[in-house]
Amino acid sequence: MSRAAAVTFKGTPLTLAGQALEVGQPAPDFTLHYYQDGLQTISLADLKGKPSIVSVVPSLDTPVCQVQTQKFNQHLAALGDRINALTVSLDLPFAQGRFCGAENITNMRVGSDYQERSFGLNWGMLIEELKLLARGVFVLDSAGTVVHAETVSEVTSEPDYEAALAALQKLLDS
Repeated sequence: MSRAAAVTFKGTPLTLAGQALEVGQPAPDFTLHYYQDGLQTISLADLKGKPSIVSVVPSLDTPVCQVQTQKFNQHLAALGDRINALTVSLDLPFAQGRFCGAENITNMRVGSDYQERSFGLNWGMLIEELKLLARGVFVLDSAGTVVHAETVSEVTSEPDYEAALAALQKLLDS
């Protein structure tokens, strides 16, 4: 199911497949892949038990996506293993691994939605026209309920880092 133009790319309206996630909803399941001694998977079950931040980017091979991943990596360093931090893109797991190694991304895991696009479809983040993920940030409580949801309206713009980090900190403080 698609919805009306939900995001723009350099001003051009684009359609997102699926339904937008809203605060208070349980996060939908997904299967992502990453490379560590072979292909491995990450699913929603792997995030439960701790507050989680899920940063969604179109491609780690673009400047804004790199900045978004680097900023979250830097800001989340002090939280250590108190949270789960995940960046999701459609980049191949091997390319994600190279980027994280080159940029010293150590505070976030990366997962690729390239095989099934289950994340993009289930979370309402797959851009139909481009077959890429939109830009966004989600914060989940330890049970997997969405407490913060942002789909960035212009794909080339950065997300509201402060709002996402404040939502995550609120979970840690409660």
